[in-house]
Amino acid sequence: MGLPLPGGGHLTHGWAVNFSGTDYKRVPYGLHEQTQQIDYHRLRETAKRERPKLIWVGGTAYPRVFDYAAMAEIASEVNSYLVADIAHISGLIVAGAHPNPVRHCDVVSSTSHKSIRGPRGGFILSRNDDRYQALYHSKSKHNLAKRIDRAVFPLLQGGPHMNIIAALAVALQEAASPSFRTYGQQVVKNAKALAQALLERGYDLVTGGTDNHMLILDLRDRPLSGKAYAERLSEAGIITNFNMVPGDQRHPALTSGIRLGTPAVTSVGMCEAEMVQIATFVDLVCRQPDDPDVHACVRRDVADFCAAFEVPGITNRKPG
Repeated sequence: MGLPLPGGGHLTHGWAVNFSGTDYKRVPYGLHEQTQQIDYHRLRETAKRERPKLIWVGGTAYPRVFDYAAMAEIASEVNSYLVADIAHISGLIVAGAHPNPVRHCDVVSSTSHKSIRGPRGGFILSRNDDRYQALYHSKSKHNLAKRIDRAVFPLLQGGPHMNIIAALAVALQEAASPSFRTYGQQVVKNAKALAQALLERGYDLVTGGTDNHMLILDLRDRPLSGKAYAERLSEAGIITNFNMVPGDQRHPALTSGIRLGTPAVTSVGMCEAEMVQIATFVDLVCRQPDDPDVHACVRRDVADFCAAFEVPGITNRKPG
């Protein structure tokens, strides 16, 4: 069971074009029609009916917190493994800006290069307790951590990249610092400020706002596709990505939404006031999507705007 792509889920959680949706029987769970948030009541009913072996909790474009405790109760009722995908929000979890799934889930997986600000890669956390396995998953004959280790190597992974391992060690050391907690909290503050500024300018947001680092503009009532708006914004120096929205009738290659996030702008030192300016830039482009002169003007303004902030580890680097 997993959250479908239009609802904010990830390809690997059972979407039809991914191996998780072709090699396994996929059972999606959905969103509440009014709130556009996960409908845990219907999820429980579906799980009891379908009896899945594994339930994913997590997503790639879901702007609200996940109720890990509720998901754990459901997984326990149907004797299912519960796996949390925290690829986008691991940095927020470390910073205390999002609930922690570790004590609720059998497995937690994450990338290491998003909000946690490490090198491109990933990591998997799992319980290493034979008694736990016997108690909660009697059908499991082997320790879960050992089974995952064997699945990673030698089944899937090649040789280690020592430079990436070293970079991850540096990133995790930074994530353990008080300054990282400040960063994670500010990421959420900035996302909320950006969401509010866009709402005030008449834009619709999936779920009406955000609890984490991202927000998704619902552009179904606008004349162009999400892809078209993302391309126009890119021409104006604003990087977003086109994204499906709940109930999207457009093809996944076009979509009716765009996704914005705040970790990068927060890392360079931007705060709530700057989010208002970013919303103004976005609004200028989206209101005049076919005016290249406007795009060029915004691009110059964006460059001047960003020049006031230093990129960590690059701006202060000595030549040579």
